[in-house]
This record gives sequence, C-alpha cells and structure tokens, in this order.
Amino acid sequence: MTLVGKKTRELLSAVLVILGGVIGTAVIQPQAAYAAQVPSQIGIVDYVYLIDHHPDTAKANEALQAARDAAQKEYNEKSIVLNDKGKQALQNELNQKVEQKRLELLKPITEKVNAAIKEVAQSKKLIAVAYKNTFVYGGVDITQEVAAKLGEK
Repeated sequence: MTLVGKKTRELLSAVLVILGGVIGTAVIQPQAAYAAQVPSQIGIVDYVYLIDHHPDTAKANEALQAARDAAQKEYNEKSIVLNDKGKQALQNELNQKVEQKRLELLKPITEKVNAAIKEVAQSKKLIAVAYKNTFVYGGVDITQEVAAKLGEK
C-alpha cells in the first residue's frame, strides 16, 4: 500500500467531488458568460498522481512499510499473552501509530506539491486550481507541469 491508500483515495475523491459540485454550482455557473469570453483561468491537477509520482514518495513508502513491519512484529510479540479484547486494543493502538507515521510522512510531500501547484498557477496567471475529478469540462490541466517542477527540486 502506498502513502495514499485506496480508502484515502476514495475518501479524497468523494470529498472533492462533493466540494466541486458545491463550488461549481455556486461559483463556476454564474461566471459562465464571462468564461466564454476569456480563456480558461482555472487550472486542474491530478493530485493523487502528483503525490504518487513525487520523488520523495518511494522513500516515504519504504519508511511506512518499515513502520508496518515493526508494528506487526510488536503485535506478534505482545499478543501471545493477551486475550481477544487485549489483542484488539493492541491492534488498534498499533494501527493508530502506523496511521500517524503515514500522515507524518505525507505532510512534507503534500506541502511540496501544494507549493509547486501554486508556482505553476502563478506563472500561468490562473485564478484557481481544482482537483481534476471535480471538473467534467474545462480547466487547464497543469499536472505534468507541476510534476516537472517537483522533479527539479
């Protein structure tokens, strides 16, 4: 499993789709006439792609796997003397530790991705950047430009 696990991707996609619908209805539609006259000033990015392909992600995934392995080893050692309730409590505790480690490893990567998105958006004079899956039509896809900028660092 990678830093952005399947459940996290699904949750992120669901939240962003909902937000995109709300924002799209409230902001994008009233400006439709204006947008028809002006080239797209909205950027879109595939955020999960940028996280998955960030240069630091492979190393972070290795560290996360090491944390999972350590948690499994600790569980195997301690669970021998525990009853079912104790095993479940230990499992929950270890899962929380691994999740905390995942968030700790993901934070600097997301900060770098966000900074690169901001740089590309400013250079292209975009007024906003949204998650790619929130748009059905329109927007300037800057994913590859952001990925290239991340590769430079």
